[in-house]
Amino acid sequence: MHIQGQIVDIENRRIYSGEVTVANGKIVSVIEKQHDNKNYILPGFIDAHIHIESSMLVPSEFAKIAVLHGTVGTISDPHEIANVLGKDGVYYMIENGKKVPLKFHFGAPSCVPATFFETAGAVIDSEQIKELMAHPDIYYLAEMMNYPGVLFDDAEVLKKIAWAKHFNKPIDGHAPGLRGEAVQKYISAGIATDHECFTYEEAAEKLSLGMKVIIREGSAAKNFEALIDLLPEHYENLMFCSDDKHPDDLIVGHINQLCARAVAKGFDIFKILQMACVNPVKHYNMTVGLLQPNDAADFIVVEDLTHFKVLQTYINGELVAENGQSFVPHVTFEKPNNFNTSPKVLTDFQVESSAKTIRVIEALEGQLITNEIHCSPKIQDGHLVSDTENDVLKMAVVNRYENAPVPVAFIKNFGLKKGAIASSVAHDCHNIVVVGTSDEDILNAVNLLIANTGGICAVNGAEQKSLALPVAGIMSDQNGWEAGRLYQEIDAMAKDLGSTLKAPFMTLSFMALLVIPDLKLSDKGLFSGKQFAFTDLEVS
Repeated sequence: MHIQGQIVDIENRRIYSGEVTVANGKIVSVIEKQHDNKNYILPGFIDAHIHIESSMLVPSEFAKIAVLHGTVGTISDPHEIANVLGKDGVYYMIENGKKVPLKFHFGAPSCVPATFFETAGAVIDSEQIKELMAHPDIYYLAEMMNYPGVLFDDAEVLKKIAWAKHFNKPIDGHAPGLRGEAVQKYISAGIATDHECFTYEEAAEKLSLGMKVIIREGSAAKNFEALIDLLPEHYENLMFCSDDKHPDDLIVGHINQLCARAVAKGFDIFKILQMACVNPVKHYNMTVGLLQPNDAADFIVVEDLTHFKVLQTYINGELVAENGQSFVPHVTFEKPNNFNTSPKVLTDFQVESSAKTIRVIEALEGQLITNEIHCSPKIQDGHLVSDTENDVLKMAVVNRYENAPVPVAFIKNFGLKKGAIASSVAHDCHNIVVVGTSDEDILNAVNLLIANTGGICAVNGAEQKSLALPVAGIMSDQNGWEAGRLYQEIDAMAKDLGSTLKAPFMTLSFMALLVIPDLKLSDKGLFSGKQFAFTDLEVS
């Protein structure tokens, strides 16, 4: 097979008219040759850190859409399914991913559960990390979210890191806001990357200490604008990722979008493409070709180097996408799950109180971090209720693994004026998280998800819209386009109910993520990330 175009040679920083010859899935030669084809041939894009589960699609369905955008490989942390199903969930992702051409490179989740202040469906200890790290389809130790464990020399945490070093596999980090001596100790433990930087100064410090920074632009957390000016000087130690990408966003674009945005800012094309195509392959020792002789024939053909409209995607020499059509085959897959809670009743969400002031979670647009603020509560008949006038809404997290008391908190900036929204995609343990304007709507939303054994939904009285997620309670059994359509309908309903957030369900999914400060809610109670301990709802 011979493919002609303008060859983008990233390593030698040149573009020339040429021809790529492919045989038996490998690149035989890349030569200069004059012709009239103006399209560009370049290595495929890599998402350097993604939880496939957050697309609400199993890997084989994710692949169908990703290849349309020129993605040929991912660095995938199966942390989400591992919190539900343990290492069996990791193996499920690996085996499903192997059934399609896209090159998934999975890691061993290092923090399952992320903390013991919440209920997960499984635990992965250091002995299981040893088993996973020995597996040939595990490429790295996934994000070490328990940075306090690193800083305070927790024996179990250090054993997990030691096993990664033993098998000579990279160690990913997760240390939002960590600076100074603390981040120096974190890096000295052998942790090589961070995708959680949210300021230029934080990322610059980590780069200066030898860490590689992954610039994240997902459906909720968006750090591209804050960090992209690091590119000219630090491109050799930068990568792009989405981290968490909901299905409707994935349909629109992937890493190709970040390349286009960087080009629009005037940055050097070769530096951009080194970040998007080369750096992840080399850092993680990926089995992805880089458009060199004897490499796997993984490359893309794009219309230009401005918008990166993908005309063709090749993986192992196979044409897997062309002109908006995906050739990734459908494969059948099982639907393992772990959902063991009974329907709830109204009293589960009622809170008696006469408090003058309560702690409130302040959600922030485009961020995973939250603030703790103090507000005067709205009280009716001796119970705390949602205050829609001041946008202080009731929130609850329901244990989905067993029947247990339901903790309640309050949250600001969701903006709902009526109804409720709920999700069993709730990082990291994937219990049910719900925000609503009335106890009745909150109850109905939660019970709808329990009936579906997982999903997302919006409820307003008799009106209900839902997307069932029967695979581990976090992934759909539908194809990506159908899941994306249903997601868009529910997202639109949430906004019709008053939500002012760009991605209300993605933001909601992080409101139970205790390892990202400050104030969050787990199925066990209100949690202060700064104190790393439970705290009271009532201030006075």
